Amino acid sequence: MRKFTFPETRFHLHAPIRNVNELFDEQITPGQRASDWIAKTIGSWRFIIIQTIFFSIWIFLNVTAFIKHWDPYPFILMNLLLSTQAAYTAPMIMMSQNRQAVKDRLEAHNDYVVNQKAEVEIRTIMEQLEAQNQVLLELHRLLAAAQGNVQG
Repeated sequence: MRKFTFPETRFHLHAPIRNVNELFDEQITPGQRASDWIAKTIGSWRFIIIQTIFFSIWIFLNVTAFIKHWDPYPFILMNLLLSTQAAYTAPMIMMSQNRQAVKDRLEAHNDYVVNQKAEVEIRTIMEQLEAQNQVLLELHRLLAAAQGNVQG
């Protein structure tokens, strides 16, 4: 009977995988937190609906003169407020999007590292299975030979 060798047992001494979201949130500054909150709030249906109701009431009150005209048609003050809002929120939303892009790149790199580790693990498992297959084939051959000697 031939001597079989099994692949060397590999010890997995790599660092544990950390949650990228937790790592990223640990490093976030108050300004980045604020820009994320603003982007989340302004990018919601709740904000759109509230803003629509507010400016609809604004227009209604100024057109009907129900209350003193503080912003008569063509609503210069309302346009000024909306322009100011857009001037401040657009850069904050961009900052939030840039931060999200950085986070996405970190997650992609983390996925790559995990995939590399998984590839090594799978290769090790496949080597072990191949060695076991060789042993099983040899045992099957020996068993068949032994059965042939007993019957014959």
